[in-house]
Amino acid sequence: MNHFELFGLPFQFQLDGSLLATQFRELQRHFHPDNFATASERDRLMAVQKAAQINDAFQTLKNPISRAEYMLSVNGVDIRGEQKTLQDPAFLMQQMELREELEEIPESNDPESALFDFEQHASTLYKSQLVELEQLLVDENWEVAADAVRKLKFIVKLREEVERLEDSLLD
Repeated sequence: MNHFELFGLPFQFQLDGSLLATQFRELQRHFHPDNFATASERDRLMAVQKAAQINDAFQTLKNPISRAEYMLSVNGVDIRGEQKTLQDPAFLMQQMELREELEEIPESNDPESALFDFEQHASTLYKSQLVELEQLLVDENWEVAADAVRKLKFIVKLREEVERLEDSLLD
């Protein structure tokens, strides 16, 4: 049983987060190890394993990147934990330029405003990449979707750098 089946959800990238959370709570309630306190050793062990599986599946599905990676792995393209280099020179150049721009923000005339604008741009990139990834997954274009996930990871790291800079500017 895959993670989507476990939660009674369709195997698709787009999912209803509130339904996922509701199903998670229901499964947790049903399979909580405390419910099996008086059961046999075997049943208690199975309840603990099922609870762990439910928690793992929930963590995987609630995050867009891990959800996409999981979908890819189910379809024979396992990129979780890989160290493969992205082979898109234009995208990599864009990322380098964005990081250089981010490094220059603290020295700008209005760092807070510059950071706000940069964050808006990074957020737009993220949303755009998510839309592209979703379409690739719908089209079952697994290899290209894998590259889209790799790009999304770069953008997430960029957004994390924005958060760190924001924290340092506000301190």
